[in-house]
This record gives sequence, C-alpha cells and structure tokens, in this order.
Amino acid sequence: MSTQSLELDTDTTVFPSEHPLAGCESSIDGLRDCGRLFHSRGWSVGTSSNYSVVLSQDPVDIVVTASGLDKGALRRPDFVRVGPDGKPAFPGQPKSSAETMLHVVLAQRPETVGCILHTHSVWSTLLSDHFFPQYGFEIYGFEMLKGLEGITTHDTHFWVPIFENTQDIPALARQVEQMQRQSPERITHGFLIRRHGLYTWGRDIAAARRHVEIFEFLFECVARTTNLIRA
Repeated sequence: MSTQSLELDTDTTVFPSEHPLAGCESSIDGLRDCGRLFHSRGWSVGTSSNYSVVLSQDPVDIVVTASGLDKGALRRPDFVRVGPDGKPAFPGQPKSSAETMLHVVLAQRPETVGCILHTHSVWSTLLSDHFFPQYGFEIYGFEMLKGLEGITTHDTHFWVPIFENTQDIPALARQVEQMQRQSPERITHGFLIRRHGLYTWGRDIAAARRHVEIFEFLFECVARTTNLIRA
C-alpha cells in the first residue's frame, strides 16, 4: 500500500461550520470508498469518472468530485458543492467535473435519487460502441438483473440506452433530460455514452454502488454471449 493510500485511509478532516462541505463528511467518505473499489476493479482508472451525492433534488444541491483527480486516492477536500446551474455554489471551491450538468439532470429524476456514479470500464466502452447503431441494447434472462432496484425476476427485458459522445455536455444533458421526460421507461437505472462509459444512480450510495457492480457483471455477460470478444 502506498504512502498516499495510508494517508487517505486515515483522512479525518472535519470541515468548519461555514465550509460548503460541512456535515457531508460521511457521504464523502462513501464516495471515496466507491473510488477505491472502482479503481481497483479497473472501472475508474487514471483520473476518469465522477461521483456525486444529492443533498436536495428541488432545488438541486449536490456534492460532486473535483476535476482531474485520481479516484483511487480521493481526500475529503476533493469535492465541490454545486447548485442547479452545475457551478460551484460557494466561492473558493475547486473546479468540479466537466460532466457536472449530467449529475444535475439525473438528480432531478422523479424518483428519489441520492447518489450518481459514472465509471469508465472496458466492457461499457466496447458495448457502447458495438450497439450504438441501435442506440442501445436489451439485457434479458440473467438472474443478476434482480440486483437493479425494483426488478424482482430474471424474466425481464431491460433496455440500456446509448448516447453519442460529445464534449458539449450541456447538449448531452438536454438529451438525457428529454429521454427522462418523454420515454422514462427506456432510461430507468442507467445509460451508456458511446466509447465513454456508464452513468447509473440509486436512492443512496449503497444502491448506486450496487448498480455499478450489477451493470458491470451484466455487460461482461452480454459481451461474451454476443461474441464481442473471442478470447
């Protein structure tokens, strides 16, 4: 274990009452745990990925990872509190992730959303490119589908939508918001961005983290059964 990891594991920073992150220490630690797990699994390598907890859905008030950080070595101060416009809600904070507006849109879903997680795995990247001509793909019959909130049987036809990758995040956020409004049955637990990665969410950190793990299991199953790889 590196010295940095040892220091991370003992980070007990407590923010003063006037700090934007005061009172969020426990939630932040939950996201840091996700970062360590996802980094170890190869789902958040380099400085990729971003994670958030939702403090309020209306108006949107979230705490999201700061930009350009190793997700396997996050510290408590490595987060930003942002408002409905996706910008830091208080002065003096670090720059938030470039994809913060996607978190803002997802925080406004009609169900309770307490956490949003974005990862970059090999399987999600390959499948998002392979199935992009159909703008998504169906997963059916796998027992692990029951790990997604509200699904009670493997006898389920589950659709994973795919959006084109773009550096115009506000435009992408509008596309996601439009699907949520017009076709909510087609964007229920997560989505892929082409050649990019997965976005998923849950009522709390534990649920969202479970969804990442379930999706990754299912993505590998789909990739192998569709002969996407030949090894």
